[in-house]
Amino acid sequence: MTDSKRRRSLTAVSALLGGVLVLSACSGTDDQAGNTSAESSKSQASEVDKAATQETSDAQISIDPKNGSTNASINNAAKVTVAKGKLTSVVMTTADGDAVEGALAADGKSWAPTGQLERSTTYKINATAEDAKGRAAHENSSFTTVSPDNSFIGNFTPEDGSTVGVGMPVSINFNKAITDQKAVQSGITVTSSSGQEVVGHWFNNQRLDLRPQDYWTAGSTVTLKLALDGVEGADGVYGVQQKTVTFKVGRNQVSTVDAKAHTMTVTRDGKTIKTIPISAGAPDNPTYNGAMVISEKYKETRMDGATVGFTDDDGKGEYDIKDVPHAMRLSSSGTFIHGNYWGDPSIFGSVNTSHGCVGLQDKKGANDADQPAAWFYNNSLVGDVVVVKNSPDKTIKPDNGLNGWNMDWATWTAGSAV
Repeated sequence: MTDSKRRRSLTAVSALLGGVLVLSACSGTDDQAGNTSAESSKSQASEVDKAATQETSDAQISIDPKNGSTNASINNAAKVTVAKGKLTSVVMTTADGDAVEGALAADGKSWAPTGQLERSTTYKINATAEDAKGRAAHENSSFTTVSPDNSFIGNFTPEDGSTVGVGMPVSINFNKAITDQKAVQSGITVTSSSGQEVVGHWFNNQRLDLRPQDYWTAGSTVTLKLALDGVEGADGVYGVQQKTVTFKVGRNQVSTVDAKAHTMTVTRDGKTIKTIPISAGAPDNPTYNGAMVISEKYKETRMDGATVGFTDDDGKGEYDIKDVPHAMRLSSSGTFIHGNYWGDPSIFGSVNTSHGCVGLQDKKGANDADQPAAWFYNNSLVGDVVVVKNSPDKTIKPDNGLNGWNMDWATWTAGSAV
């Protein structure tokens, strides 16, 4: 074979081998690309299917309060609802992970906590729902409840379930100054089974009393409703109370103290049931005139003159009696009607000797119904009225105790904010 032929033959073989190598290399590259492409397509399709499932769920979850809310209510704020589906899971926790118990409605449409929330606390809610086709929807929220600094409460009397006398007003003392008195009073209603109209009167920016024009009807039931949750009582200060209170009005008992005659006549349901000799305030310290409501009862209490301004030259109380029996408060300033075991029995019914209280004869440590003080204590209710007349002192101020009855109706109603 000539050299030229040999070179052509090697070139052809080389070309052939090169082609085979090329074909072999290309064949391997095509298989890997095809497999990788198929797997990628499947993965992408799976993600698309998942996204489509979430996006196309008809269930629409709503969570209150809105995510990021502050000053949220501790009573009504937290609630989860769903439209076009049913809730399958609701988890509510504090920021520290403590679980909050809740209840799912029978129809699966809503969920709410079963108890009152804490103030100044951050809560998280995670909710899941499904639509009719089983497609899931998810929603999350986080909020913070109102703080004590940004909220107010009203301490009220009388207590829920109590039985009181006909003179007992509803008295509410707020722990913060109320500047929007109309908004707050609008959230408070007092009604009576007797149908009596009840009107509120603001004595100051922290005290609201409510009463009818005349004493409550004996035997009636009075209902107080506090719907103050979320009510802005002052700038940035919100109410947190949502409460209903009822109390019963007992028999109609009004006792009239005649300071000049040194007697007290006890009238019940329009009939005189007892006349008791008394000793009222001495000329230097006379007893207030006016209608006074019994606001507290003590079987025994201590009375120290220093606490109400009666002191001697050394600054000590002019009296300090550690066991005053059968004491019932008539004013915030220290007026009581109480038993007196230390005075000469002859003073009762004949002379006024006290520092402004109304004294009734009693025995030390006794609860003998024959003793005037014990009898009156046992036959009196918080809310009964004691009217003092013919004393040389002035009429007691309406806000000194629960004694708004000493204000005429026109003045009383003028003090209402609604």
